[in-house]
Amino acid sequence: MGETFLRCPLRTPCGRVLVSLPPGGEFLLGTPEFVNRTSDQGFCIPIQEVVAVRLGTASSRKEILESTRDENSFTVFFIQREKGECWNLGELEFTAPSTSDLATRWVSALQTWIHYHGVTRPKSLLVFINPVGGRKQAMEIYQSQVAPLFALAGIHAQVVETCHANEARDYILQQDLCGFDGLVSVGGDGTFNEVMHALINRTQQKAGKLKGDVDVELLSPRLRIGIIPAGSTDCVCFATVGTNDPVTSALHIIIGDSQPLDVCSIWHDGMLLRYSVSLTGYGFYGDVVSISEKHRWMGPARYTFAGAKAVLNNRSYEGTVEFQLAESEDTNPRDQSRCRSGCMVCSESSKNLLSGSKEEHLSEFTKQAGNEWHRVHGSFLAVNLTCMSSACPKSPKGLSPCAHLADGTADLILVHKCSVFSFLQHLNRHTNCSDQFDLPFVSVYRVRAVRFTSPKGEDWEGRQEAAQEQNILCGGICQGQPLVSCWTCDGETLNYTDITIRVHGSLIHLFARGIEQQPSTS
Repeated sequence: MGETFLRCPLRTPCGRVLVSLPPGGEFLLGTPEFVNRTSDQGFCIPIQEVVAVRLGTASSRKEILESTRDENSFTVFFIQREKGECWNLGELEFTAPSTSDLATRWVSALQTWIHYHGVTRPKSLLVFINPVGGRKQAMEIYQSQVAPLFALAGIHAQVVETCHANEARDYILQQDLCGFDGLVSVGGDGTFNEVMHALINRTQQKAGKLKGDVDVELLSPRLRIGIIPAGSTDCVCFATVGTNDPVTSALHIIIGDSQPLDVCSIWHDGMLLRYSVSLTGYGFYGDVVSISEKHRWMGPARYTFAGAKAVLNNRSYEGTVEFQLAESEDTNPRDQSRCRSGCMVCSESSKNLLSGSKEEHLSEFTKQAGNEWHRVHGSFLAVNLTCMSSACPKSPKGLSPCAHLADGTADLILVHKCSVFSFLQHLNRHTNCSDQFDLPFVSVYRVRAVRFTSPKGEDWEGRQEAAQEQNILCGGICQGQPLVSCWTCDGETLNYTDITIRVHGSLIHLFARGIEQQPSTS
């Protein structure tokens, strides 16, 4: 590709600036024409973060698609970083001398370099909008904040507004997706999970992978998934982008960011139950989801109610947890590291996954099965597994602050039987700077596989019947202690208590880049 070099003074709303596009076309540079001018006239915009270039001017967001046609002016739309991981659309207008064709030349050169440096940018997207999920504003959010940005960037978006559960799943499994570069979920975590499950299953079906084999190596889908947050918690978006802002997520999609993500597969007796990317929980969180489902009429407030009730119930459950520790000793759940954009731990893990031979990875779980299985038996208030921090606005650090997005591991958190006060202390530490694992009744491990077995011994049925009889006799007021809880998988309950969980490294890719490292203020 021939090198393009432009360097000339142009007029901006802040004054005349010497604008240059150095060889390689990686940056658009601007310096004040006169050294005694204020420094805020200067700029350095990475071409990879330029959304679009238009001939003419656009003085406001509403006029983006109806810019004034002025052959002597052009507008550069780029990513502007705001407070708290948020991105916005910045605009910079340039005016060239009326006697030249500089504006046209600049637009042509910039568009050429955007295309050259933006090979991962999507050109066609399949967008699923859940109009009733979460805040019930998904369609409005998409039409007012996202669609104009996609149009500005020249992205063709085919929109499917879902009318019933599993409509997105059926569409992905049955329709031809060859013309698309990615899928976009507009809604909450439930909408994303439906899209993710369908895409993974479609990929395995096309490859003839067997569902009934926990040892099978799953193939990564070709398509990336974008998340436009419009739900109640939007945990996956928050943990991979750092904010639940629709415009920020749309801009990550437009510039073609790609973030690999580990996925857990959950099995019972050789049967695949679900996939999970955030929380798989038994005990407390299972009880919370179970209680909240019975109070859906309360809306989002049901989660607060269910959480309070589960805390006061203070139920613990017997069980046996078996797990295989992660092979790497370089990281652990309490090493105070944070997974950020360009994370070296995740990068090394992805490199090892890609560089390893097919034979090495084909039966990785089988080889791990020969490794030592650690076993913990006891009465647990909560058994939690997460392969990301599972951070959200109410818990900015998340369930496991040091968890990584794509290192092929998950963090197993065991909360043993304790008092209501002690458990509240553990929960409260999720919202402040204290270490939620630095408690005598909490243990945490970095693992690759987990097995859980509930206590179905000789006296199990008798004890279960006794608990049910007590509940009936008391009319539900003084309920007997149930012997088992239920598993919740990313907000959905499972029908089985005895399960096996396996971590698949970097199985899917999102239109994201991880949370960016904030510059030091010292």
